[in-house]
Amino acid sequence: MIDKRCATIAQALHDVHDGATILISGFGEAGNPTELIHALIEQGARDLTVVNNNAGNGEIGLALLLKQRRVRKIVCSFPRGSHGHVFDELYHARQIELELVPQGTLAERIRAAGAGIPAFYTATGAGTEIANGKETRTFGGREYLMETAIHADFALIKAERADRWGNLVYNKAARNFAPVMAMAAATTIVQARHVVEPGELDPEAIVTPSIFVDRIVHVPDPVRESDHLAALDKERAS
Repeated sequence: MIDKRCATIAQALHDVHDGATILISGFGEAGNPTELIHALIEQGARDLTVVNNNAGNGEIGLALLLKQRRVRKIVCSFPRGSHGHVFDELYHARQIELELVPQGTLAERIRAAGAGIPAFYTATGAGTEIANGKETRTFGGREYLMETAIHADFALIKAERADRWGNLVYNKAARNFAPVMAMAAATTIVQARHVVEPGELDPEAIVTPSIFVDRIVHVPDPVRESDHLAALDKERAS
């Protein structure tokens, strides 16, 4: 019987190793697997390369992982946020490496890994500092950059519903990078608000099929990053 459920988050993350490359879903707070990230902190892996759209806010989730000095390098599109002080401090102290990638290019580099495409050409970033050190070619009189696929050892993603086989459904825009990240990692670990039996998900609504999922953890009441940020603002104002 196929059953990808893990009894605990710690069990799901037991083999994350030092130096791993980890894809973390989320667009700001939406789709951010905060409980998996906190469990990763407890697990102890360090010297990580993290790929995420942002670089964390406040001192929760990804920002807390950075604060604990577990991340050697971050690959993202928007490292600056309204509450992104942890990354700012580390970056200005030269204690973390940043690879800045345009958002569409980031999504396509991850998707390419899942599709078995080693590299592709895009006009985004041509003629800018992003092009430094990259191969360029001209097609139809326009310059393009060669971008390489982003493969990962692990993907940590958040879903709204999962069955025990690993089929996933997301909550609207919280889907964001999760489907392509699930395809691009050697091991995909999912936290889901609801975990159901096979057949309970509408096949037409399934976004990520089970073949791309390795482990599932039931997190029925995930923490809200916005609540943490509101409390942080209140504390600063007092």
